[in-house]
Amino acid sequence: MPDRRTAFLERLPLLGDRPVLRYTLAIVASFVACAVRSVLDAWFPPGFPFLTFFPAVIVCAFLLGRGPGALAAVLCGLLAWYYFIPPFQSFAIEGSTAVALGFYAAVVTVDIALVHWMQHANRAVRLERERSHALATDSARLAARNALLFQELQHRVSNNIQMVGAVLTLHRRGLEDPHARSALDNAAARIGLIGRIQRQLYEIDGQDSDLVAFLGALVDDLAAADGRAGIRFALNVDPVVTLATDARIPFALIMAEAVANAVEHGFADRDSGTITIQVCRIDGGGIRLSIADDGIGLPPGFDMDASTSLGLTIARALARQLDGQFEVRSGPSGGTISTLTIAARDAGSHGGV
Repeated sequence: MPDRRTAFLERLPLLGDRPVLRYTLAIVASFVACAVRSVLDAWFPPGFPFLTFFPAVIVCAFLLGRGPGALAAVLCGLLAWYYFIPPFQSFAIEGSTAVALGFYAAVVTVDIALVHWMQHANRAVRLERERSHALATDSARLAARNALLFQELQHRVSNNIQMVGAVLTLHRRGLEDPHARSALDNAAARIGLIGRIQRQLYEIDGQDSDLVAFLGALVDDLAAADGRAGIRFALNVDPVVTLATDARIPFALIMAEAVANAVEHGFADRDSGTITIQVCRIDGGGIRLSIADDGIGLPPGFDMDASTSLGLTIARALARQLDGQFEVRSGPSGGTISTLTIAARDAGSHGGV
């Protein structure tokens, strides 16, 4: 019988009680996608104005909901039209422009609809399960049916998310420039990572599953996504630490975001280095995840509270889902350390020992 722990995916979209922040994050994500597209513009061949905007729309819809996803879709479409579709810096309509905008509108509409359907189905499953237990009639049969439906739903969510990553991979085949191909590889890898995390979690048995094996597979995925053989990953997980299945998704996404930041910023101009990942118990029985690198470190005057980084904002929102705290600081001998701390009572409520 389900306890008070609620699956992370059933609580999407995030920040449901803070609509202003959700829509603000969607606006920030749209402009970040535009900035990335501008940086990569010289490397992209003509005819790919929406490449960095599709991931922004999908991530906003998945994490923040249909409304913010739709807002991101509109903003991204306008930014792409104005800056990256000729005649540039104009909203003029030509034959090719209409075709490109029509294709974009069709794709983002389907993506947002799929994500909304999946989240609606998640909520429907949760309500049905609660109603079934409240009625307490034929509980064994209903529980088995709901478990089967829930597992099938997770596979469908995972498959749809990975399908989006596959679409980006198909676009990559038409590019010759290695920088553009790398940018699409990174976008596809991040989207695919969410699907692989979910698929792995719901194929295993929950409470007694091997946390070391789960995080080890995640580290292998992150290392493969970066592709630089000189960057070494060291994983150290205290064997007494346990996490419930529903806590592992936000935990893994926070870890993936911290590792991605270390690789992207700490080793931006380097092909070698070490990223050390440690999961341990702390005084009082809490759990601490730390990701330390020996890269170039934080920029002077870095203030996490004042940062507008979308990645840091999402990491902190995910930490709040675990009733934890996420912070980034400079290492004692250089580099950067990202830390997620879950207090004892919160770690216990999410399956910690």
